Amino acid sequence: MTALTIKDLNKVYESGKQALQNVSLTVPKGVFFALLGPNGAGKSTLINILADTVRASSGSVSLLGHDLLTERAWGKRHLGVVPQEIAFDPFFSPREILHFTRGMYGQKRDEAWVNDLLERLELSEHANKITRQLSGGMKRRLLVAQALVHRPKVVILDEPTAGVDVELRKRLWDFIRELNAQGTTVLLTTHYLEEAQELCDHVAIINQGQVIASQSMQSLLGDVASSNLCCRYEQPVKLLESQKQALQAFAPRVCDGVLCLNLQHQEGQSNFDAAYQAARQALGVPLDTYIRQENLEDVFLRLTHKDTR
Repeated sequence: MTALTIKDLNKVYESGKQALQNVSLTVPKGVFFALLGPNGAGKSTLINILADTVRASSGSVSLLGHDLLTERAWGKRHLGVVPQEIAFDPFFSPREILHFTRGMYGQKRDEAWVNDLLERLELSEHANKITRQLSGGMKRRLLVAQALVHRPKVVILDEPTAGVDVELRKRLWDFIRELNAQGTTVLLTTHYLEEAQELCDHVAIINQGQVIASQSMQSLLGDVASSNLCCRYEQPVKLLESQKQALQAFAPRVCDGVLCLNLQHQEGQSNFDAAYQAARQALGVPLDTYIRQENLEDVFLRLTHKDTR
């Protein structure tokens, strides 16, 4: 069974802006799934539709075999969402908020689970403070606890580690990994692409309201990622238009001042020599050259055309 099936989802706002255009996605049950995209790509609109705070213009969404757009109460009981925005009543404590949230989902009080969440998210010593006394990082972790308190089958984490320090971020991911290993399906959006590459086994990339890639992380990095010839010069590279044209066959990019040229491999042969000679003719002899395999960030930037030229 799939955890989430999205078919031909569209959203057009009253202003006429089309935020989503025929978005179709399948999230297998029990996976750690990354939903990536630049700002304004449509990620937030998609998540808000899933969270039932925005209504879709057309299309369908199935959560564990149930129609999420019509069975809204059922969906809320089985879906947990960690939003980007922090919004709590400032005069309730984390413990009270977690108990209230369970009650909103029609579930009985579960002191043991609430205590476990507070401990795992390192909020135990702050459990009885009012939320206005909490730091931003503590509030972010409380959002995670609130999304998990009713033990949902599917969890959406929308930039969950924003404002959380590195050490706490690692422990948070250890906890989420445990939940995932126990069968919870996790859908993650993040701008920390190295985190997504390490954590997630499936990935979808959305850009300008359309899905431009959706496959396993392994196949994306195996099929889409490429090798690059990297050429470092005495001065950081800034490509002129004429140089871009001369190097066009190698999809030139500049990353941190280093020229990167795409290498092709066919029948055991590489175009390394041709790429190197093209770089020499366009910019001169480089100080250093090396081969670099693309990672998720490289693939993301290339597919969304947000290179650093």
